Amino acid sequence: MIKIDPRSPHPYYEQIISAIKQQCLAKILLPGDKLPSVREMAGTILVNPNTISKAYQELERQGVIETLRGKGTYIAERQTNPINTELELKLQKQLEEFCIEALYLEIPKETLTAWIEENYKKLKKE
Repeated sequence: MIKIDPRSPHPYYEQIISAIKQQCLAKILLPGDKLPSVREMAGTILVNPNTISKAYQELERQGVIETLRGKGTYIAERQTNPINTELELKLQKQLEEFCIEALYLEIPKETLTAWIEENYKKLKKE
Protein backbone atom coordinates (compact mmCIF):
# COMPACT_ATOMS: atom_id res chain seq x y z
CA MET A 1 0.00 0.00 0.00
CA ILE A 2 1.33 3.40 -0.97
CA LYS A 3 0.91 6.21 1.53
CA ILE A 4 1.10 9.85 0.56
CA ASP A 5 2.25 12.45 3.08
CA PRO A 6 0.46 15.71 2.29
CA ARG A 7 2.97 17.58 4.51
CA SER A 8 6.01 16.26 2.66
CA PRO A 9 8.01 18.80 0.65
CA HIS A 10 8.11 16.23 -2.19
CA PRO A 11 5.38 16.23 -4.83
CA TYR A 12 2.91 13.35 -4.72
CA TYR A 13 4.22 11.79 -7.92
CA GLU A 14 7.75 11.63 -6.45
CA GLN A 15 6.38 10.01 -3.30
CA ILE A 16 4.64 7.39 -5.46
CA ILE A 17 7.85 6.71 -7.41
CA SER A 18 9.82 6.34 -4.19
CA ALA A 19 7.19 4.04 -2.63
CA ILE A 20 7.15 1.72 -5.64
CA LYS A 21 10.95 1.57 -5.72
CA GLN A 22 11.03 0.83 -1.98
CA GLN A 23 8.51 -1.98 -2.44
CA CYS A 24 10.70 -3.42 -5.21
CA LEU A 25 13.78 -3.29 -2.97
CA ALA A 26 11.84 -4.95 -0.13
CA LYS A 27 10.68 -7.63 -2.60
CA ILE A 28 7.06 -6.74 -1.90
CA LEU A 29 6.79 -6.06 -5.64
CA LEU A 30 8.59 -8.54 -7.86
CA PRO A 31 9.34 -8.50 -11.59
CA GLY A 32 6.18 -9.43 -13.46
CA ASP A 33 3.81 -8.23 -10.71
CA LYS A 34 0.88 -6.26 -12.08
CA LEU A 35 0.33 -2.76 -10.76
CA PRO A 36 -3.13 -1.28 -10.37
CA SER A 37 -4.39 0.77 -13.29
CA VAL A 38 -4.01 4.54 -13.08
CA ARG A 39 -7.67 4.91 -12.07
CA GLU A 40 -7.51 2.11 -9.50
CA MET A 41 -4.36 3.53 -7.90
CA ALA A 42 -5.82 7.05 -7.89
CA GLY A 43 -8.95 5.77 -6.16
CA THR A 44 -6.96 3.80 -3.61
CA ILE A 45 -4.59 6.55 -2.50
CA LEU A 46 -6.97 9.42 -3.25
CA VAL A 47 -4.91 11.47 -5.67
CA ASN A 48 -5.59 12.81 -9.13
CA PRO A 49 -5.19 10.19 -11.89
CA ASN A 50 -2.86 12.61 -13.72
CA THR A 51 -0.48 12.36 -10.74
CA ILE A 52 -0.44 8.55 -10.97
CA SER A 53 0.05 8.77 -14.72
CA LYS A 54 3.03 11.11 -14.26
CA ALA A 55 4.59 8.73 -11.72
CA TYR A 56 4.03 5.70 -13.98
CA GLN A 57 5.54 7.54 -16.95
CA GLU A 58 8.66 8.41 -14.98
CA LEU A 59 8.97 4.86 -13.61
CA GLU A 60 8.66 3.51 -17.14
CA ARG A 61 11.28 5.96 -18.40
CA GLN A 62 13.61 4.73 -15.65
CA GLY A 63 12.93 1.08 -16.56
CA VAL A 64 11.27 0.21 -13.25
CA ILE A 65 7.93 -0.69 -14.82
CA GLU A 66 6.66 -1.57 -18.28
CA THR A 67 3.24 -1.05 -19.79
CA LEU A 68 1.84 -3.64 -22.14
CA ARG A 69 -0.93 -2.02 -24.15
CA GLY A 70 -4.26 -3.66 -23.36
CA LYS A 71 -2.75 -5.83 -20.62
CA GLY A 72 -1.62 -3.45 -17.90
CA THR A 73 1.43 -2.15 -16.12
CA TYR A 74 3.98 -4.52 -14.62
CA ILE A 75 7.18 -4.38 -12.60
CA ALA A 76 10.02 -4.80 -15.09
CA GLU A 77 12.97 -7.14 -14.75
CA ARG A 78 15.84 -5.29 -13.12
CA GLN A 79 18.42 -4.36 -15.66
CA THR A 80 22.10 -4.14 -14.87
CA ASN A 81 22.42 -1.11 -17.12
CA PRO A 82 25.17 1.44 -16.81
CA ILE A 83 24.11 4.21 -14.47
CA ASN A 84 21.65 6.65 -15.99
CA THR A 85 23.68 9.88 -16.14
CA GLU A 86 20.64 12.14 -15.73
CA LEU A 87 19.48 10.29 -12.61
CA GLU A 88 23.02 10.18 -11.25
CA LEU A 89 23.35 13.97 -11.60
CA LYS A 90 19.97 14.47 -9.92
CA LEU A 91 21.03 12.22 -7.05
CA GLN A 92 24.35 14.07 -6.69
CA LYS A 93 22.46 17.38 -6.48
CA GLN A 94 20.14 15.99 -3.81
CA LEU A 95 23.13 14.72 -1.84
CA GLU A 96 24.80 18.13 -2.11
CA GLU A 97 21.67 19.84 -0.74
CA PHE A 98 21.50 17.25 2.05
CA CYS A 99 25.14 17.88 2.95
CA ILE A 100 24.62 21.65 2.99
CA GLU A 101 21.78 21.24 5.49
CA ALA A 102 23.79 18.77 7.59
CA LEU A 103 26.82 21.07 7.69
CA TYR A 104 24.63 24.03 8.56
CA LEU A 105 23.16 22.02 11.45
CA GLU A 106 26.69 20.94 12.42
CA ILE A 107 25.87 17.24 12.17
CA PRO A 108 29.11 15.26 12.35
CA LYS A 109 30.29 13.36 9.27
CA GLU A 110 30.27 10.15 11.33
CA THR A 111 26.58 10.60 12.09
CA LEU A 112 25.78 11.11 8.41
CA THR A 113 27.75 8.00 7.51
CA ALA A 114 25.90 6.00 10.17
CA TRP A 115 22.56 7.23 8.82
CA ILE A 116 23.50 6.19 5.28
CA GLU A 117 24.65 2.74 6.45
CA GLU A 118 21.49 2.27 8.53
CA ASN A 119 19.18 3.20 5.67
CA TYR A 120 21.13 1.13 3.17
CA LYS A 121 20.87 -1.96 5.40
CA LYS A 122 17.18 -1.35 6.06
CA LEU A 123 16.31 -0.95 2.39
CA LYS A 124 18.50 -3.84 1.23
CA LYS A 125 17.18 -6.03 4.08
CA GLU A 126 20.69 -6.95 5.16
